[in-house]
Amino acid sequence: MSETTATVPAPRRRDTRETLLFGGVYGAVLASSLVAALGEYGHTSRADRGEDALWLLVTAFASALAHGYAHIVAERGAHRRWENLRTLLDEWPLIAAVLPSVLVLAGAAWGWWPAGGVEGPAFLLNIALLFVLGVVTARGSGRSWVRSLLLGVADSLLGVVVVIANALIH
Repeated sequence: MSETTATVPAPRRRDTRETLLFGGVYGAVLASSLVAALGEYGHTSRADRGEDALWLLVTAFASALAHGYAHIVAERGAHRRWENLRTLLDEWPLIAAVLPSVLVLAGAAWGWWPAGGVEGPAFLLNIALLFVLGVVTARGSGRSWVRSLLLGVADSLLGVVVVIANALIH
């Protein structure tokens, strides 16, 4: 009776486009949901907005870390020494997608614009990001401009639904 050694397949590497788009969409929805949650508390001083910006950034890093960790566990296999670190670093698009909202909140804290009412512009910025990502994805898959724009609108509306659902849950 011969002994067989089972080989563990290497984890699937996500391509750069998939990583960018996934992180961008996830980050935009996360930022919109968090800014909506911040708006519920009514704290609108410049100091509050600075704390909100920091809280949003820390939450984005924690989410990216959690998502990367989930990939490490789900794709556990014969990893090379630095594969786990690379998996965590591949989550940077999620953080990058949150940065516009962080800038809106930080700008209010720094006095660039009024501290009250920044939730609306942050939300619109994130919906615009979802629209652009939807259009880029559709164009990248060979769809016409008209179809791509319609898919971008649909992706934006789906993002709005997800953000509203998150707001209602909290």
